[in-house]
Amino acid sequence: MPDPTAHPERWLYSTKTKYEFQFGYSRAVRHGNLIRVAGTAGLDENGNPLPGGIIDQTRRALDIIKEAIEDLGGRLEDTIMTRVYVGEVAAIESVAVVHGDFFRDIRPATTIVQVSFIDPRIQVEIEAEAVYGGADAKKPA
Repeated sequence: MPDPTAHPERWLYSTKTKYEFQFGYSRAVRHGNLIRVAGTAGLDENGNPLPGGIIDQTRRALDIIKEAIEDLGGRLEDTIMTRVYVGEVAAIESVAVVHGDFFRDIRPATTIVQVSFIDPRIQVEIEAEAVYGGADAKKPA
């Protein structure tokens, strides 16, 4: 029987934004076989929202999420859940196209919510959950 007092190892991933330090959080955490990626906006290397619009911000946020999951040993295919926050309901279609480019074949459970962002330049923010080693290859029928 496993030791109930033993804790799985924990790894952290940081994009080194000022908010991670200020609020005391990590961009992503792997605890045992679970990887959680915090709300991720489409920010440039200086921590500013990309100016190109919601499609560019969505793509950048998902690139950051993919990099975080991979840095923690997972694969994008291990993603089981995403949560997408948009500032404008009308933007959902544009976000859906980019989300589909990343996840169409993976098909994680997904929630989309309209919110008001603290920084009005941010148009989309995405969270993700993955199970490390969770995407086992399908066996042939």
